[in-house]
Amino acid sequence: MSLDKNALEQPANKLLAALPASDYQRLIPHLKLVPLEVSQMLYQAGEPITQVYFPEKSMVSIVTTMEDGSTAEVGIVSNEGMVGIPVILGNKTTTTTSFVQIAGAAMQMNADVLRAEFNRGGAIQSLLLHYVQAVYSELAQTAACNRLHTLEERLARWLLTVSERLESEDFPLTQEFISQMLGVRRSGVTVAASTLSRAGMISYHRGHISILNQEDLEATSCET
Repeated sequence: MSLDKNALEQPANKLLAALPASDYQRLIPHLKLVPLEVSQMLYQAGEPITQVYFPEKSMVSIVTTMEDGSTAEVGIVSNEGMVGIPVILGNKTTTTTSFVQIAGAAMQMNADVLRAEFNRGGAIQSLLLHYVQAVYSELAQTAACNRLHTLEERLARWLLTVSERLESEDFPLTQEFISQMLGVRRSGVTVAASTLSRAGMISYHRGHISILNQEDLEATSCET
């Protein structure tokens, strides 16, 4: 997948778009537009990070895997951010696994190049540090949500987050996948999704979810 002129001039990733023109121009020779397929693994826990990704119309899940093989999502990255934060924090490996949740594309960059650009200081470093702070705040909120709120509230919050990141109220997601991301049994997701569906907040059919009443879903959701 090659970069066309429009993709270069108007990057769909918001982090890249927020950079001053001079900084972004310096990155252009190192950027490559790549397709991301559903379930594609970007990083395995413990593996070295050689590439970082700035998603466009796609979504990547960051998950933690326990000793018994169970998983739970600890982060979502779409066009607001980047996949590969450990690179700018001084690490060359990651303790989590990253894989594509919703297909699309991303700008790919060599990890060493981004690390060098970050170490230059200036706008790139400041922007990425602000992003890390936002991710930290989201992790803290998710931890509190998982401990204190019902599955219906957690599911509502998660669906709203996905909708916001994709800038769409319709997206493909299976109940099996949602159960893995929320760290609960599929039967629990089925009950929670049915509750939201009966209330007219969402519709779910053959792996496709539509948000029908965002206001009510926000009212049901735990704090964001």
